[in-house]
Amino acid sequence: MKCQRCPKQATFHITEVMGEEKFFDLHLCEECAQKHLADPEASVKKVADKPAAAVEDLSDLGNRHCEACGIKFVEFRNTGRLGCPHDYDSFKDELLPLLDNIHGDTKHVGKTPRRLPKVKASQTELANLRRQLQVAVTKEAYEEAAQLRDKIKRLEESE
Repeated sequence: MKCQRCPKQATFHITEVMGEEKFFDLHLCEECAQKHLADPEASVKKVADKPAAAVEDLSDLGNRHCEACGIKFVEFRNTGRLGCPHDYDSFKDELLPLLDNIHGDTKHVGKTPRRLPKVKASQTELANLRRQLQVAVTKEAYEEAAQLRDKIKRLEESE
């Protein structure tokens, strides 16, 4: 996760308790954390100086929950586990920056085995050659069929 004040890696995770049911999470690098700990009032003032709607959003975030499973965002932040697939939609605005910080992207692309593309390509080529062979035999083009048969044998031997 990245520091919220600079592009460095966050190593300190600080939760400021603003009052009952009100909290503010800070994810800071070591330098920014030292500055924050030297003058914590400045960070609290920054939050207090925000418009009332933004402060309400912080308290509202703690009370928001998924309609399907009932998990609150606070529970997710504490446990690190979502309750159901619908949580991704319910907490989308909060999860996208989090996923981007952790994984470097918000879209999962997965991995494929290194050998798979070769194998899959040869399988596809074999299937095409067999179809062409069948068409050549049907047309009674025996010379073409013999060439296709030889190509098929070479591919099967190379596997």
